[in-house]
Amino acid sequence: MSRSVVLVDAVRTPFGKAGSMYAGTRADDLMVRAIRGLLERNPKLDPKSIDDVAIAAATQSGDQGMNIGRSVALLAGLPNTVPGYSIDRWCAGAMTAVTTISGAIALGAYDIAIAGGVEHMGNHPMGEGMDPNPRYLAEKIVDQDALAMGATAERLHDRFPQLTKERADRYAMNSQLKTAKAYADGKIQRDLIATAARSAELGWGVATADESPRPTTTMEGLAGLKTPFRPAGRVTPGNSSGLNDGATAAILADEDKAKELGLSIKARLVTFAFAGVEPEVMGYGPVPSTIKALAKAGLTIADIGAFEINEAFAVQVIAFLDHFGIADDDARVNPYGGAIAVGHPLASSGVRLMLNLARTFEERPEVRYGITTMCIGLGMGGTVIWENPHFVGGSNK
Repeated sequence: MSRSVVLVDAVRTPFGKAGSMYAGTRADDLMVRAIRGLLERNPKLDPKSIDDVAIAAATQSGDQGMNIGRSVALLAGLPNTVPGYSIDRWCAGAMTAVTTISGAIALGAYDIAIAGGVEHMGNHPMGEGMDPNPRYLAEKIVDQDALAMGATAERLHDRFPQLTKERADRYAMNSQLKTAKAYADGKIQRDLIATAARSAELGWGVATADESPRPTTTMEGLAGLKTPFRPAGRVTPGNSSGLNDGATAAILADEDKAKELGLSIKARLVTFAFAGVEPEVMGYGPVPSTIKALAKAGLTIADIGAFEINEAFAVQVIAFLDHFGIADDDARVNPYGGAIAVGHPLASSGVRLMLNLARTFEERPEVRYGITTMCIGLGMGGTVIWENPHFVGGSNK
């Protein structure tokens, strides 16, 4: 018998620029800090009652290896009786950790578990240690572009000429402005766990805010940036997410168990879906995964009142919005800004979307359903549909 799965709480470390403020900090220590911070603010949860710990990393070696789920559970001080495992679905690692754990809770195998993700792109540059099979190119399974994320973003511009560089730049600028406003209003800081940081240049310190946002971004500044993936292209560092270090963690539980223990309920999982697309247009993945998830839930896009879309590239977000007839500046989309401003430490980002959506649910009880969605390398998308536990009726608009 399927049980109702809820998001109890979620947190993250501040995100750093790759190899900058966290240059002297290990990836597993970032993950440990996120888990400890999560447990500290949920004192009603007895660590002994945690059934499992699923932690994602896109590069599973060095300080992100050694079955990081189990190793960080031990390092965080959880009892030896709490098991753990590692997850890899590249950018959707933390999202997959959440959906995998949720499936076990829905089945009745678990009552409460932790899911999260970490990426230290300073220690592990994207693609480090990968050895793509020569058959990919020799047998034309994929085009060369499929193995370079920026090139896949350029391909999206090619495929959909209405997705202009000007639209992508404007979306990126608005992401920066929304993030700046969310910081000014104290909305992002609520879910950041202060984290010790050490680097040769900056020395010792405590990270309390994301390092990447550029609140002074202008359209003129964006227009002048180079296009590293193609001469006279449209994808720039300004309309893409950066390379980042950071960790996220979430508590998921059976709804009845959460209520029994007096835990908070921030979102109720409705369903989820993953889907594949041509690897060369990886960024289009959220479109079919959302179509699939909506069909499973018996909902339409008109039922969704809040969207958290991972901003790997601005063109990928506006491709999604275009498909569903949603304006580039729709207020329901990423109200606190997104990865273009705060960063995208690959496998960690799925939970960042969820904690942002949970805050929107608190602020907007008239919204019943929201989604978290993201594109995934080698041609995939993932979408999770959530229900607002604070819903009191009204319009999604």
